Amino acid sequence: MAIREAHPRPTRAEREVADLLPIGAADDAAREVLDRVPLWFHTFSLDGHSLYTPGVARDHRYRIPALPSKLDGKSVLDVGTFDGFYAFLAEARGARRVVAVDNEQYREWVRARWGVELEGGEGFHAIAALLGSRVEYRHLDAFDLDLLDERFDLIFCFGLLHRVKSPLDLLEVLRRRVSPGGSVLLETYGVRERGLETEDGIRIWAAGEVYPNDDFVYWGFSGESLARLARRAGFAGFEVLGAPLIAGHPRIIGTLLGGG
Repeated sequence: MAIREAHPRPTRAEREVADLLPIGAADDAAREVLDRVPLWFHTFSLDGHSLYTPGVARDHRYRIPALPSKLDGKSVLDVGTFDGFYAFLAEARGARRVVAVDNEQYREWVRARWGVELEGGEGFHAIAALLGSRVEYRHLDAFDLDLLDERFDLIFCFGLLHRVKSPLDLLEVLRRRVSPGGSVLLETYGVRERGLETEDGIRIWAAGEVYPNDDFVYWGFSGESLARLARRAGFAGFEVLGAPLIAGHPRIIGTLLGGG
């Protein structure tokens, strides 16, 4: 079976991230999964060398230096997991327990941006089956994380804070789910206005300003605004690890300090 033209080979940047998790699936199984899922958010290396999912999320290389290379014995929570790349990567890097949560509201903006109807979770479950993964998937809103009734050594919160209407409330929920001595690795939209990067301002995006037909990006944060929000939420602060410009859009990634 030939790869459909709708599944172009990903860019070098996408492959560089996907290759952190070579799945090594048999050719038939990899191609069946590729064709069965109508839209992929993450790029996965399905057969370990040439066959990739056509993820719509672009260059994530700026996240790589922030990711722990070893998570032996750690518990990890991936909030807003979508297809689950980072949850599966945490498992591959030795985490003893990984929980991946998503409320699957991404179906709304996938429908708005690409006109594709998703059931929710199909990409995650397809990859989990190929890997024989033990990652636990929960259909759960980020604001309902207390229902998990457990704490985690490390929490991933990637690409979510700028999409919620109440970022302080979300940080407070994350604070309650971090184990003593644990941390939250946070990535969200940043700011690029002159001087604002070092001040406590927050950028408010107009509907559709960041992505056409996507009305769900609300905020851009400076490092100082995130530090102040973090302290209000009960963290010790926020340490900026990077603030790259990706496809013309500012990002910021760092660690919420002092969980526990």
